Order: sequence, then C-alpha cells, then structure tokens
Amino acid sequence: MTEVFWGSVLSALSTGAGALIILFIQQSITHRWKDVLLAFSAGIMMSASTVGLIPEALKTGGFGPLFVGVCLGVWALTLMEKNIPHIDLQHNKKGIQFDEKALLIISAITLHNIPEGLSVGVSYASEQGDTGNLIALAIGFQNAPEGLLVALFLLNQRISKLKAFIIATLTGAIEIITSLLGYFLTTYVQGLVPYGLSFAAGAMLFIIYKELIPESHGDGNERVSTYAFILGLLVMVYIIDIFS
Repeated sequence: MTEVFWGSVLSALSTGAGALIILFIQQSITHRWKDVLLAFSAGIMMSASTVGLIPEALKTGGFGPLFVGVCLGVWALTLMEKNIPHIDLQHNKKGIQFDEKALLIISAITLHNIPEGLSVGVSYASEQGDTGNLIALAIGFQNAPEGLLVALFLLNQRISKLKAFIIATLTGAIEIITSLLGYFLTTYVQGLVPYGLSFAAGAMLFIIYKELIPESHGDGNERVSTYAFILGLLVMVYIIDIFS
C-alpha cells in the first residue's frame, strides 16, 4: 500500500516537475523542443505498454483477458475523447483570455489524466512487483513535458509564473486518487489483474497513437521526433531490462 501511494504521488507530481522549468526560463521553448519531448514520452510509454504491461497480462491471464482489457481501454479513451473537448496546446498560436474557455481546457487536461492514474494503480496490483514501478516511471516521463506545456499555455494567457506552475501541478494530482482506486479494485476483485493491466495498456496505446505522435509531428519536425520516439523506447527497454 505504501509503495503504490508513493509511486502514484511521484508519478503525478512529475507534472509539477515539468512545469517547474517555467520559473527559470525567460521565454517560451520552441515548437521543435516541444515535439521532441512529446515524441520521447511516446517512446517511453510504448515500451512500458508493450514490453511491460502486455507480457505481464498474458502471463497472468492469457490472450482472452488481454484482448478484452485492451479493447476496453481503447473504448474508454474513445468515449472520453468524444465527450471531453481536446485542445491543441502545442500548436495553438492565438492567445485567449483566462476565462471559461481556459477553465474548460484545464478541466479537460485534468480528466485526461484519469486513465494514466489507473494504469499506475493496476500495475502495482500485479504479482510482478517491479511492474508498478516501471509504469509509474513511464507515466512520470510522460507527465513532465505535459506539465511544462500546460504551464506554458497558462503563461501565454498572462498568468504569473508561480500560478501557472501551481495550476499545472494540480492537473496531475487526480492521478493519485485514480491510481489508488485502480489498485484497490484489482487487488480485492479476484481475477481482475490481467484485465486491469490490459486496460492500462490499451489506454496508453490510444494516448500514444492518437495524441502524442500526431502532436509531435505537427510543426514539420517529423524526423527529429521519430528519433526522439526511438530513443525514448530504447531508454525504457533498458530500464525494464535492469529491473527484470
């Protein structure tokens, strides 16, 4: 219980770690660097899902639960995307006032963190103890550039650096709650672990292909983003190899 709590806290607070950068920079980072960070995060999450979550789900439940869980994860993210407005923070060059629309954007970003928290929680419920740490690390890598991008967006809306940092950090806090929820569900409902792991993998794959990869290719930086994706994938494979 202690491990899953601190794992979820560190993963969630990685959003704030990324946002912390805005307190020390004098101007916004380039689209090129934003795309590189997103692509690197996508590579990290791809390794975590395909090398970490999916093999563990197959080991604990077989192909049936894996298929059902992945489909449920994709379905859940599809429903969320249809009902939660998606705002392109990286490529929106027109400023807007910090009004109802900006609040809607912050709410949407917060809600999109729900499946990431669930991914961490169900991973800690696995019999393979290192799986939870690996997924928490992968989600943390993804949260850091996301926190930076949210903070930069708020900064462009004439919000102070400190307030932008605090708000961006809070958008990731919901992951702590959903992580604990995912852990308790898969721990106390017998046979749910492989479904939970597969659900997390499906949700992560959806985020990678639908969100991170397209976002990282939005400003003509396809080649460098591809390199960053491959580097992120290899870094996470190396980390998994060390833990296993």
